Amino acid sequence: MSIFPYAYFMVDSFGIAKNPSEISMYVGMVTSAFAFMECMSGIFWGRLSDKIGRKKVLLGGLFGTGLSMLLFGFAKNLAMALFARALGGLLNGNIGVLQTTVAELVTVEKHQPRAYSIMPFVWCLGTIIGATLGGVLARPAISLPAWFGGTIFEAYPYLLPNLVCTAVVVLGLAVGILFLEETHEDRKYDRDRGREAGQWLLNKVWGRNADAPLSDKDGSLDEMSSMLEAHGPRVSRSTASSPTLCSSRSSMAEPPPYSLEKGAPRAPTIRDAFTKQVCLNIVCYGILAFHTISLEQLLPILMSKKEPSGEGRHLPFYFQGGFNFSPQTNGALLSVQGALQMIAQLVIFPWISKKLGSLRTFWLTIAFYPFLYVLAPYLALLPKNLRIPGIILLLVWKVTAQSLSYPSLAIMLANASPSKKVLGTLNGAAAASASVCRGFGPTVSGAVDSVGDRIGMSGLAWWTCAGIAAIGWMPGFLMKEERKRPGFRGVEEDEETGLGEALAHPDADAESVMTLTPDDTGEALLSK
Repeated sequence: MSIFPYAYFMVDSFGIAKNPSEISMYVGMVTSAFAFMECMSGIFWGRLSDKIGRKKVLLGGLFGTGLSMLLFGFAKNLAMALFARALGGLLNGNIGVLQTTVAELVTVEKHQPRAYSIMPFVWCLGTIIGATLGGVLARPAISLPAWFGGTIFEAYPYLLPNLVCTAVVVLGLAVGILFLEETHEDRKYDRDRGREAGQWLLNKVWGRNADAPLSDKDGSLDEMSSMLEAHGPRVSRSTASSPTLCSSRSSMAEPPPYSLEKGAPRAPTIRDAFTKQVCLNIVCYGILAFHTISLEQLLPILMSKKEPSGEGRHLPFYFQGGFNFSPQTNGALLSVQGALQMIAQLVIFPWISKKLGSLRTFWLTIAFYPFLYVLAPYLALLPKNLRIPGIILLLVWKVTAQSLSYPSLAIMLANASPSKKVLGTLNGAAAASASVCRGFGPTVSGAVDSVGDRIGMSGLAWWTCAGIAAIGWMPGFLMKEERKRPGFRGVEEDEETGLGEALAHPDADAESVMTLTPDDTGEALLSK
């Protein structure tokens, strides 16, 4: 996110645009290069994580991000910038794998809205920090000549923010190697020397054993207690001995000998995994990604363009201009956007999702997206004293919609998956769908914005995005909300005994589960 405040000025410094209207198109190419290559590798990284585990792929993606940012900071021409961004997209398959990791950590359905708000929350935090770094540290020889004049940062004006962000990536790599646990159900028992080093480090620093031993009895009862927690009072067990969330089981060399997970069913075929609901979800991911990434690009361009003049203005459609903000102002406003999204992610989304459910929450957001794009370009026509409040209103609308839409889709995809064993592949396919549309989005919207500037219609690209968002209504309103969790099998068949209904509804009474016969309960756990 750190490149957005200065991308317009960086492309302008390459000197390849014959006129200002072409800058938007080249900015779109730089933004799209990452997404196109991420699309090509998204399914590969998802399937690889199903085989070798999530942690290795996540750490590899971080390494690719750091390498890409270093090369991007040294870019002096468009070709180098495109190569650096493309390399980052090729080596970074983290989105789908991260969503898979969250799905594997959360075993209770009613906890999904809160859990799926965490990753976007951290994304918002990155948006604040990244936008601030990109805006403040770009062109340091111009903003702080006494400190950076005559240094390497004068020759490479956009190197400093990329160096700082690379240092953050290195910190993330260290944390991941030392403390991140494997969540793949077949790989979480493998030995992890990185975590062993992390636990040794914690023991030396705090003088305590961070990993409590887990008995075989605890391991075999894990799934039973996890199921019962969703339907009644919590079992009075210490969380230190429960491996349901962020447990210490990954440090064990072998799974518990009586664990029910050893008898888990085989993964379904690819044909069986891509059900109708899964395919609709993937299509919605693509359409949503297309217009939201276009919004991410068009907004800084709108804020960077010169103020509108009265020449050639024929309202309501023919007008030109923007806000004429500096990179520092752009960075500050994008940071405000991140702060607003953090609030929306932690407060608004869990509350609305609990009240309406994931599907209705998604319907609510896609219904209003087109109106956001129709309104946005007219903000440049506001009086100067109302422009900042207008931008803030636009940002509040934007971040609230994003905070509701993406987590809702992630929850519905996790619930629609027939098995956890293919969840990495499905999330990889969804990430690939989003990536290819993120690739086309900035390129298409940038080209359309250039055409709009030539014909005197600054809102042309925005209104095109409104049309794309309206197209998203069709697959969105065909979707259904699946209640079963990944890893459950035979829920429909078990409904005759009452177990399917109890498992499908997290608000059911605990007594409705406990009245099952031992045979019914054992069969349900084995099928799970």
